[in-house]
Amino acid sequence: MTLQEERPVTRAAGPSGWFRAFWRWHFYASFLVVPILLVLSVTGLIYLLRFQLEPLLHADVMTVEQPADMDFTQPYDAQLKAVERDYPDATVVSMAEPRDDSRSTVFSIVTADGGPREVFVNPWGAEVLGELNPDTMLSGYAVRIHADLMAGTWGDRLIELGVCWAIVMALTGYYLFVKMRGMRKKRPKSLRSRHGRIGAFVGLALLFLMVSGLPWTGVWGEKAQQLATDRNTSMWSNDPGALSNPVSTLDESLPHSHQVPWGSGKSEVPKSGTAHQGASVANVDTALQVADGEGLRHPMTVALPAEEDGVYSVIGYAFDAPSEEQTVHVGRFGGEVVSTYGYDDYPALAKVVAQGIGLHEGRSLGTFSFWLSLLMCIGVMASCITGPLMWWRRRPAKQVGAPRGRMPIKASPLLAVGLVALGVFLPLFGISLLVILLVDQVVVRRIPALARTFNSA
Repeated sequence: MTLQEERPVTRAAGPSGWFRAFWRWHFYASFLVVPILLVLSVTGLIYLLRFQLEPLLHADVMTVEQPADMDFTQPYDAQLKAVERDYPDATVVSMAEPRDDSRSTVFSIVTADGGPREVFVNPWGAEVLGELNPDTMLSGYAVRIHADLMAGTWGDRLIELGVCWAIVMALTGYYLFVKMRGMRKKRPKSLRSRHGRIGAFVGLALLFLMVSGLPWTGVWGEKAQQLATDRNTSMWSNDPGALSNPVSTLDESLPHSHQVPWGSGKSEVPKSGTAHQGASVANVDTALQVADGEGLRHPMTVALPAEEDGVYSVIGYAFDAPSEEQTVHVGRFGGEVVSTYGYDDYPALAKVVAQGIGLHEGRSLGTFSFWLSLLMCIGVMASCITGPLMWWRRRPAKQVGAPRGRMPIKASPLLAVGLVALGVFLPLFGISLLVILLVDQVVVRRIPALARTFNSA
């Protein structure tokens, strides 16, 4: 992501001026991309480290100690009753098993006024330790900022626009890096060369992170899903055994857990069979036992029945392996398996997206992907700092300091085809590119003061 480090040369780019033209686009794209990438890398790093940070920040409710005279935990149904007793006006939505013997059981609830809370219960004594608002925890803020800058639709569009231009910056950055290595082999190392080396290291990973993050976006993601649906496939999957209630979906049943597998997030939740004289026979412990018999991994998450004829939807632990994503729906009356659904049942596109998101979140390959993602976040931050620093050190007076060059589109039809293809694949990039070109031709180049400020060719 090379920005301006030397004073601009006033010579116009010739028909083959790819280098200066790419440098110019790389420079101007940075004004949008650098702030967005800095925000995404910082919030992504916080989310990556959430399992290490949150227990330190909230040790009083998230961590427990095993009593010396006790070697068994209380039934989950007893822990659920403790939550219902302390929060009589709330609706308990789900329960997550402790990650290890030193962690609390987590119950997600919705308060009477509709607010989300996570209630932490000591599994050894079944007493409620306290509650936290997941939206105001450090990781909760990170997720919300990472998603849309906490600004709704406008924030989502701004991030998607930044992501689109970040893809362009990565591609032009590699071109500039290769050219600069050929031009300055004998020059001593400089901030520019260090910036280029960092960019070369994180560039491919950055491209993957940007592309794998597109399914979350409001324009590209929704359009891609629409196109996939029209072709009888999907970026997520629909559970064929869960068609009883078309307005109740699995991700709606677990709004605060962040553990719903991407592929089955839109799966509709089935209903239980006929009630046994109106009394519930199965409970949370039954559902976990049944799911364990079906081969699901611990720690599991259970979505509780939302209605009288609802089911326990048990999600197996697949944090480090999207290919093992599995959900078992257990009837609340007979404790029978109503339906199962998992990765093997996903459409091919949903499998690809699930694997991509697992890698995007630094979890699919275990410790290796965790450390690689951590290094990528730090590398992106370093690029976002060294780039503007180069410009600040060598910024010219009364000019933005952009390299002078023009895209040789007329002399390079292949470049024109590439830009059109990229604009179609990334609609927000295509629209913004047309706006920029229009402003450049109609306004900037026609006003001498602006032309000098922006160093237009």
